[in-house]
Amino acid sequence: MTARAPARVSDFDYDLPAELIAQHPLPRREDSRMMVVDRKAGTIRHGLFREFPGHMAAGDLLVLNDTRVLPARLWGTSGRAKIEFLFVREADPGVWDVLCRPAKRVRVGEDVRFPKGVKARVAGLGEEGRRLLDFGQADVRALLHEAGYAPLPPYIKRTKQDETVRPDDIARYQTVFARKEGAIAAPTAGLHFTEGALRELESKGVDIRRVTLDVGLATFQPVRAGLLQDHKMLEETYSVTPAAARAVNAAKDEARPVTAVGTTVVRTLESAWRDRMVRSGRRSTALFITPGFAFHAVDRLLTNFHLPQSTLLMLVSAFAGYDLVMRAYAEAVREEYRFFSYGDCMLIL
Repeated sequence: MTARAPARVSDFDYDLPAELIAQHPLPRREDSRMMVVDRKAGTIRHGLFREFPGHMAAGDLLVLNDTRVLPARLWGTSGRAKIEFLFVREADPGVWDVLCRPAKRVRVGEDVRFPKGVKARVAGLGEEGRRLLDFGQADVRALLHEAGYAPLPPYIKRTKQDETVRPDDIARYQTVFARKEGAIAAPTAGLHFTEGALRELESKGVDIRRVTLDVGLATFQPVRAGLLQDHKMLEETYSVTPAAARAVNAAKDEARPVTAVGTTVVRTLESAWRDRMVRSGRRSTALFITPGFAFHAVDRLLTNFHLPQSTLLMLVSAFAGYDLVMRAYAEAVREEYRFFSYGDCMLIL
């Protein structure tokens, strides 16, 4: 890290050609490129994700986020206006907290018509311009699975309601180990794994454990403040089972490395670290990790390449060191890595 710890959001900016933003996944998950960053040596190497198991040894602990992405994007009609909705969470039974665009056309007290004959009443205003939709007894999750689209980030361009790419995006914007539905964004570092890669890791004696962080608005929340200290993270819910907590704590006691697959796993384990150990349970976290943060639970990190000025880039810079990460990103641009959700990855040792 520099002598002057980066304090401004603009310190985390970098130039990225638009053509390096991955618009579609590769035909095979394991064909992604993988940059290997060694923090101690300060070195950067280039490889492929299929080489990832070679960096793991018997007894190493690998922690995955098993959250499952809901096909949470759906179009409805308010009056004569067609509205795009992102179903953020079920706030109360039958009442959903949603983002909508254009929001000004979704007025409290009016009805919104959705596919399959489903209607909802706009019951109130949510935080930061969101709306609360009351669906009554309608099965909203069933509606989303039948008619919803993958909640792809806005930098992945799709024609509205394009049925030709809907099934592929729903399948590929999901990890092969996803179990517990509740996320509105994928834990993208996990998208590179295949069942074969997991079997190979298990055959080597790698201890694979799962935690859950329901990826919500906090993960891709834009930073509007000028200084890091002025940004406040939104809350997300995480869950650590007693078995996963015991596995992490045993690895720490025995000096076996803990590798987090993705920034969401880092936030989960570091949020759960209390009194010199990871505590099990289901809680909320608004942890904002920036350079200077003291990591306790995580020793290594597999992560994708993140947006400029994002909280995720700040977390990675805290973990690997600001100068090294910015140098790695500049090299990734020069080497034409694929960026963001459907892009390549970085393994930080």
